[in-house]
Amino acid sequence: MTSAGPAGGTFREGEEVVLATGTYQGTPGVFLRLKEDVNWADITERNGVVRSHPVIWLAHSASTIPGSVS
Repeated sequence: MTSAGPAGGTFREGEEVVLATGTYQGTPGVFLRLKEDVNWADITERNGVVRSHPVIWLAHSASTIPGSVS
């Protein structure tokens, strides 16, 4: 059994993310935190709902420009 491992340094609180795979593929949101099981993360979706998703489903949002300030 192999694992991609935790994505501890991959996402930071407040970063815009999108669900790149999974049931809700294409859903945009804002990264909140990793869960106790670091393979899962909470994101705030655009409608304000906080949901947990597998970290491997997350990708940085294409609208996020590195170094930009909102």
